[in-house]
Amino acid sequence: MTSFEELLARDGKLVYKTRGVSMMPMLHENRDLVFITVPQRRLRKYDVALYKRGDSYVLHRVLKPGDGFYLIRGDNTYTVEKVPDDKVIGVLTGFKRKGKEYSVDHKGYRAYVRIWCAIYPLRAVYACIRRTAGRLVKRFG
Repeated sequence: MTSFEELLARDGKLVYKTRGVSMMPMLHENRDLVFITVPQRRLRKYDVALYKRGDSYVLHRVLKPGDGFYLIRGDNTYTVEKVPDDKVIGVLTGFKRKGKEYSVDHKGYRAYVRIWCAIYPLRAVYACIRRTAGRLVKRFG
């Protein structure tokens, strides 16, 4: 099987259907196609990096570039990872949903990203309340 690194080196781009739920609501599992290219510059805040974690590939958003690393989190997750530069193999340039293509340079996409990241604290509190309520229901029926 050809690795993502080999495909990017050979073709300069990679197109694949997403798996997992960590980038919802932007990307839905087995529905959306993502367009990845080799980064031509150091990634910036809000870029979506494709990186290698062990034997798996992960597509998550850059929260903050650091010196030789990135702080990264999925749009639908609550933990931050410190990812070394050399683990990043690609960057999202666009995606296709329901037959329509979207560029990461599109105004609507840029607005979504800023709003989604800005409301993270509210989403985190909501997730905590849901988890706690679920535990209480389970415990006390």
